[in-house]
Amino acid sequence: MFAPDRTSSSPSETAVHLPPEVPGAAAQTPPAGRRPMARVGSDGGMTTAEYAVGTVAACGFGAVLYKVVTSDQVANLLSAVIRRALATTF
Repeated sequence: MFAPDRTSSSPSETAVHLPPEVPGAAAQTPPAGRRPMARVGSDGGMTTAEYAVGTVAACGFGAVLYKVVTSDQVANLLSAVIRRALATTF
């Protein structure tokens, strides 16, 4: 995070200290009337476009899974498993 230098008297003279991992990290003065960006570098979360791509992929996977589960072969296999489980004696 940026930390303004509290020793300056006017907002235009406020120094901004960049994190050490930023190349050329030295105290800089932001332009008058502008605030420095809150974060530089790391992108911790997903953006709206990434959520959209993830949602479309999940829908596609769901459609494929539905087709597989409702196919005749899988339905017959599940029916056979259930019949066998119900016919088992203890």
